Amino acid sequence: MTVRRDFKDPARCRPDLVIGREEPFAEAREQLARGGSVLLHGPAGIGKSTVLRALAADNAGGAPTVLRCSATESESHLPFLALADLFGLVLERVCGALPAAQRTALESALTGRGESTLQRDGLALRLAVLSVLRALAAKGPVLVVADDLQWLDSASAELLGFAARRLGDAPVQMLCAVRTEGTEGQEYDRHLRACPPDTRVVRLGPFSRTQVSALLDHRGYTGLSRSTVRDIHRTSDGNPLFALELGRALAESPARPRPGEPLPVPTSLRALVLSRLEMLSDDARRTLLVASAGARPTPALLHAAGRDHAEEETAQAAALGLLATDPEEPALRFAHPLISAALYAEAPAHERRAAHAALSTAASDPIERARHLALATTGTDPEVAARLAEAAALARDRGAPSVAASLGLLAARRTPADTADAADTADAAGGAPGPDERRLQAAEDAITAGEADLARDIAREVLTRATVPAERVRAWMVVIEAAGQALGEVDAVFPQVLADAGDDPRLLALVHYQLAWRELVVDGDFGKARREAAHAADLAARGADRRTELMALAFQSSTETLMGHPAAPATIKRALREPQDPFVACHHNGAGMARFRWLLMSDQLPEARKSITGLLREARRRGMVESEVHFLRFLADTELRSGHCGRALDLARESLRLARDSGIGEGASAMLASLAEASGGDVERALALAREAADHAEVDGDQMYLSLALAAFGYAQSVAGDAAGAVRSLRRARELEQGMGITDPARGRWHGDLAEALVRIGEPGEAQELIDLTRVHALRLDRAGVLAVLDRAEALVRAARGEHEAARKQLASAQARLGRLGYGLEEARAAFALARLRARRPGAAPGHAPYDEAARLFRRCRALPWLRQVDTAAAAGPVEPDTVSADTSAALDGLASMERQVASLVMEGATNREIAARLFISVKTVEATLTRVYRKLGIRSRVDIVRLAAGRRTR
Repeated sequence: MTVRRDFKDPARCRPDLVIGREEPFAEAREQLARGGSVLLHGPAGIGKSTVLRALAADNAGGAPTVLRCSATESESHLPFLALADLFGLVLERVCGALPAAQRTALESALTGRGESTLQRDGLALRLAVLSVLRALAAKGPVLVVADDLQWLDSASAELLGFAARRLGDAPVQMLCAVRTEGTEGQEYDRHLRACPPDTRVVRLGPFSRTQVSALLDHRGYTGLSRSTVRDIHRTSDGNPLFALELGRALAESPARPRPGEPLPVPTSLRALVLSRLEMLSDDARRTLLVASAGARPTPALLHAAGRDHAEEETAQAAALGLLATDPEEPALRFAHPLISAALYAEAPAHERRAAHAALSTAASDPIERARHLALATTGTDPEVAARLAEAAALARDRGAPSVAASLGLLAARRTPADTADAADTADAAGGAPGPDERRLQAAEDAITAGEADLARDIAREVLTRATVPAERVRAWMVVIEAAGQALGEVDAVFPQVLADAGDDPRLLALVHYQLAWRELVVDGDFGKARREAAHAADLAARGADRRTELMALAFQSSTETLMGHPAAPATIKRALREPQDPFVACHHNGAGMARFRWLLMSDQLPEARKSITGLLREARRRGMVESEVHFLRFLADTELRSGHCGRALDLARESLRLARDSGIGEGASAMLASLAEASGGDVERALALAREAADHAEVDGDQMYLSLALAAFGYAQSVAGDAAGAVRSLRRARELEQGMGITDPARGRWHGDLAEALVRIGEPGEAQELIDLTRVHALRLDRAGVLAVLDRAEALVRAARGEHEAARKQLASAQARLGRLGYGLEEARAAFALARLRARRPGAAPGHAPYDEAARLFRRCRALPWLRQVDTAAAAGPVEPDTVSADTSAALDGLASMERQVASLVMEGATNREIAARLFISVKTVEATLTRVYRKLGIRSRVDIVRLAAGRRTR
């Protein structure tokens, strides 16, 4: 159907229409904005029509005439149908301008009156289509929107292609979508002939797991566990249509599949992917069922499972497009994971059990054999349960905790209910563990694998019936661990678990270790956290629980390090004494991590890099997802401090991707990614990530990471040129750290950034006070890197006061010391500050010459945002020194830090709610602070503050 719309305002695309398609959408939109054309392509269900509609709506404001057609397979044999859809309603507007022969041929083709054909009226029809488009374009830009180009009737496709190649400079654009199969999608080549020469081809690929999760949430399919979302992503192969159908089937299902069970495949998808199965023989279908049940099916495995004619039957399936063939790959691969899932779901239960029974003897891997044996049997069976438990232990040793968790749950379901449930009872009696003991082991494996929601569900199930204190406390520990940083959400658990622990030192040690984390994360009290950790270590030693003792000592040493406590080195040595525990040694809260943190804060960058690299390698080997997330982040931090911004950016992005996929450490990873983006990537993205990190910390009630997120936000604001915003964020970070008792300036290293931002907004006095106070702690703790950065900031204070020569000497010294310590980016920043001072000398060389050294150092670091600042400074030419007028801040003298921030934001016109959001305080706190400001300044309202600001600007 032809649609003509006259838009007064540009149509805006709803953001929800392009979930997961932001990059290709932006690429296509830029092409259309330049006047070009776009051809979207990808497989069925990948979202081409959605993106096409969104782009058409977004671009329609610039095109008075929008022509649309959407072909279908059933109508593709009807000649000129697409042309009739496009021109039917506009022909009357332009037909008078067509030559008679062209008008007659076109009317005959579009109305069906007469017998116009391409063979008979080919030239007239071709010229007519070209003339219509030119006539419409003469009255304003034209947008041709064509969906499902593959079903366009051949006559319309030929005519459009003829016109498209000859439009020249006429303002006619085409926005088309075509279905293509395979990863390369080379089938689109023949459809390009129907598009203008300047057409840009944009491929829509599969969604990531994070994008699938966002799509499901947006459509209301919430409450799905991350393991279920992972299964949906794997089964759909990232196809959004398939993912939504699977999500809908789960939402409508009265019972969710248990771990290890296949997803329910809705009838709509079964019909879509299984229609070709009817052409297979019964034997070939059974062979494919065995292949779908296997983890990595090969012809040899199928033969061993009793499928004697596997080659012929799989070749038949491949010819029908059910299997993908690859001469280099011995394993059989279904053309789409959904085919395997639908085939398995379609088969009767007894046939599925028969397939698993055959594979339980055919598979060479003991883990696979045990899994198939479990799925081939029903009810409880102690022997099968024991084999599954052995397989779970083997998977755990191989570094596959997710597989171990799945096998452990299968073992629990096959374990008779009357088997002893307490692990200590089982050991004493020499019997097998009970079903709940195996469930708890599966829950702990799920925690290790990063599947916190699965672990929590298992633990809650155990708590509904467990009566043995050891099992109850162990289950509560899983619930607390699964909460991650949101420990405030499980506050009510601690009284219950303390009651369950009784006076058993082993159980109490576990509880007090978690209470130490609660004091740190929820209350932000490092002193109490340290005392709880020390108490937990003593209890664990009394109970002969070396693992918990080591974890508690590691936690105690980390808090002491961040507090600047003198006992930190001794506690680290205690945590590193033998005997060690392999799990603790590579845990992100273990002694190895405590040692790494000490090395990093003590300016020992090469040793810190070596330490964290080894920890990351071991965590990956063991499949410890949460530890991997954090170790990637800390390695990125180490590289960033070393001035390797490109490497840091890659690592930080990898950590953030893994954190979002697993739901673990998202705030912390976003915080570090913000620092990396601000240093070596995109500053706007850095600001967005810092806000995201702060939001996570606020939601979790995590004071510790909130201060770090604010520090990252302040740094990004500083790089973006927003000195006032940087001051607000970094002042707030300072207040939080002071409240938590953190005195070591090497923890967040934001002090120099705050001092430099204070100088830029005309507050050198406050900057010097901060430098003096921080220097005391840095000298006490021998933080050489912090001292050098403070000297760099102090030099800027001196320059602001007119002491230029002293400032230059101090900057040169700071640069040299930072270089020797290996802080490449900080060294480059000192060189940049020095270059700016030298550029202000009378008679300084114009242009880029004074900045060559800074540019070289920033280039070596791949610090692109800083390089842009160098180019801007060089292009600006000589500038006056940043000296401070004596009365710049006189009106706000006497106000406390928070009062000054609130007053400054009022001067900018911010509302109380906006101020609260930007300073991370409540609206009531803003109102109370303003009341104090009014009293101190002798004024009555916000209007008076604004007038005061106006007076300052006119002086």
